[in-house]
Amino acid sequence: MKKTILSVFLAAAFASSAFISGGVAQAQQYDWRGGPPPQRYHHRHHHDGNVIAGGVAAGLIGGLIGGAIANGGGYEPAPPPPRCWYESRAVQNEYDDDYHYERMRVCN
Repeated sequence: MKKTILSVFLAAAFASSAFISGGVAQAQQYDWRGGPPPQRYHHRHHHDGNVIAGGVAAGLIGGLIGGAIANGGGYEPAPPPPRCWYESRAVQNEYDDDYHYERMRVCN
C-alpha cells in the first residue's frame, strides 16, 4: 500500500512540473555610483507567491518521500489471532471421583 501511495505522489510531482510555467527573468539596470539610486530605478517587488508555493510543494513532497523511505524497513505484520473453538471434555468430579462433561474453550 505504501509503495502505491509513494508512486502516485511521485507521478503527480513529475506530471505537475509539465503544467507549471517558468517565470520570466528580468534584469534591472542600476546606473548610479555611490549614493542612493534615483527614483526612476526603484526596484518593485511583484510577489506572486510562486516561489513560496514551489517551496511548500517541494517540502511536502520531500517529506512524504523521506517519511516513506525512513519507515519502509521496520514494518512487520501482526501475528494472526489464535484459532479457538469449544468442545466437551471430561472433568473429574471433586466429590465422588466420577467424571462429567463440561464445555471448554480450546485454543490452538
